[in-house]
Amino acid sequence: MPYVKRNSDGMIIGLSGHAPEGAAEELDLDHPDVQQFLESARAHLSSSDAETIRVIEDLVDVLIQKQLLLLTDLPPAAQQKLMERQRIRSELGVLGDLMVDADDIL
Repeated sequence: MPYVKRNSDGMIIGLSGHAPEGAAEELDLDHPDVQQFLESARAHLSSSDAETIRVIEDLVDVLIQKQLLLLTDLPPAAQQKLMERQRIRSELGVLGDLMVDADDIL
């Protein structure tokens, strides 16, 4: 059972596998408050994953442009995925702002 840390509004803001110093509340993993915290954390991570993927893709492009990395240095599956993403982004780029907003991740 995890130990929970709550904010002043009573919302869970952290979980720990061991009791922190001082008083700590221990809840079952299936407690609704714990499940709500975990769902929120998963949603945040999922959103962050999409943004991180774009950063990594751009980083690989820069490394290749500066000839610090060759596309062939990557495993074949990674090469295929990167080339497919570049193709899709290129095709969508022709449409300009018709399909995507500034905040969208492609």
